[in-house]
Amino acid sequence: MSSEAKTPADAAPRRGLPLPAELRDEAERMPLEELRALQLTRLRTTLRHAYEHVELYRKKFDAAGVTPEDCRSLEDLARFPFTTKADLRETYPFGMFAVPMDEVRRVHASSGTTGRPTVVGYTEHDLSVWADLVARSIRAAGGRPGHKVHISYGYGLFTGGLGAHYGAERAGCTVIPASGGMTARQVQIIQDFRPEIIMVTPSYMLTLLDEFERQGIDPRSTSLRVGIFGAEPWTEEMRREIEERLDLHAVDIYGLSEVMGPGIAQECVETKDGLHVWEDHFLPEIVDPVTDEVRETGESGELVLTSLTKEALPVVRYRTRDLTRLLPGTARPAFRRIEKITGRCDDMLILRGVNVFPSQIEELVLRTPGVAPHFQLRLTRQGHLDHMAVRVEARPGATAEQREAAAGALARGIKDGVGLTAEVSVVDPETLERSVGKIRRVQDLRQR
Repeated sequence: MSSEAKTPADAAPRRGLPLPAELRDEAERMPLEELRALQLTRLRTTLRHAYEHVELYRKKFDAAGVTPEDCRSLEDLARFPFTTKADLRETYPFGMFAVPMDEVRRVHASSGTTGRPTVVGYTEHDLSVWADLVARSIRAAGGRPGHKVHISYGYGLFTGGLGAHYGAERAGCTVIPASGGMTARQVQIIQDFRPEIIMVTPSYMLTLLDEFERQGIDPRSTSLRVGIFGAEPWTEEMRREIEERLDLHAVDIYGLSEVMGPGIAQECVETKDGLHVWEDHFLPEIVDPVTDEVRETGESGELVLTSLTKEALPVVRYRTRDLTRLLPGTARPAFRRIEKITGRCDDMLILRGVNVFPSQIEELVLRTPGVAPHFQLRLTRQGHLDHMAVRVEARPGATAEQREAAAGALARGIKDGVGLTAEVSVVDPETLERSVGKIRRVQDLRQR
């Protein structure tokens, strides 16, 4: 990366530069054997806490014929039943809480766009742990005390904004709580306040990049050195797009509100090779999404998480629907990694018997010269057959011949790489709807 626009040089994170030992907390330095013993102790406590204080867990455990005392090793967790988003919706709003309401200091909830929202609660202890883990994540991403953090995640019931906010403060950073929207004003704030770090969805970062360029500002000239991106799947191609246009380090953060929020796992800036799960607080598994069998290390499947320290809403074997692999730790050797998540079980589209993920189309779009990383998929039915139309924006200044060539190249890429014939149209720049939060790539009109 160019260093001309970034000063001072020693403040910018560099590839291969590990987090100084004095900035790593005790758990990050813990030997593996000690970590596994801690996990088992905390797991047994969590199972007992859930069984004794949450009716749904008591019924599930009893139906499965297991009790908390049956967990004598970490491998015994596979004997316990799963928790799903449907469980949280069926017990709406507070039926999964394991503490009295007078001990709950905050609630968050999902948007509920596909049904009842999922509601989660936090005790004072839960909020403190959450702040600690987001602070740990910011340090692993390259953030340091004294850095300014521009937060463009939405505030409110969504966990992103407040989760990042309190974690950045705990890390000793200065918070700029921009939230989402008012894109032109956010560009001005970044120019005026000169933050070193931005925390935002990757799709909204693309929107901000377009606004920088619309205002005639070179994004590479900004003060930003680290982008911590999460809340939606994104690909390696999008990482390269963002890093090249902004001249910063783009790293991944993982979380989901049902388990805690952002800060469950974090990609380390010195390796950028997947997300280290903070296993002193969350126990990960990979299971076959169809057979439910536990997969071995390195095998792909659905990520399942069990909380180890949560008080208000413990979760046992929560099915995230996120598809990934579990890998050995690198930058934090004791903590296993999950690969960058680029798809979800419930994001998968089935067209003419072919399984398609929007991330596959994104990869192809970002590899196609002449088009911008803004696209939409429109699914319809033509007679008895599914039909997919892809609308993608042209790069500013692209000629008619370049647009035509890009449309043909993308259509061939989809045919060769995905196995589907798609109708591709390259539209004018700034034609498609922009994201101010989690992006919606797909319009599925087949049921209409």
